[in-house]
Amino acid sequence: MAEPKLEVPAELRDLVEKAIEQAEKAFGMFFDAANKSAASVSTPGTETAKQALTFTEQNMKAAFDHARRLVHATDLQQAMQIQSEFLRSQFTNAGEHMRQITESVMSAAKNASKS
Repeated sequence: MAEPKLEVPAELRDLVEKAIEQAEKAFGMFFDAANKSAASVSTPGTETAKQALTFTEQNMKAAFDHARRLVHATDLQQAMQIQSEFLRSQFTNAGEHMRQITESVMSAAKNASKS
């Protein structure tokens, strides 16, 4: 049995793409301001905060890319495949981000104990 097609009008796809672009621009402005703010502060936790901000920005970019791919899915099977790939990559990235942040925190604690 053939998978039913997702009947999404082109106008709706265009509207969603524009909404994604606008949201991405707004988040870009937020991250620019947050990075400038983080760069102006120098505390022991600043590097970890900058790292967390970078990971958050990467996650948001991945989410926007995911939304773009999903809006062009032509059937439910393709949509589920796109969702599955996204979740798999997010879990992998989350594990890597946690590992890097843990290393950063441990390194900062080690350096602080030497002082």
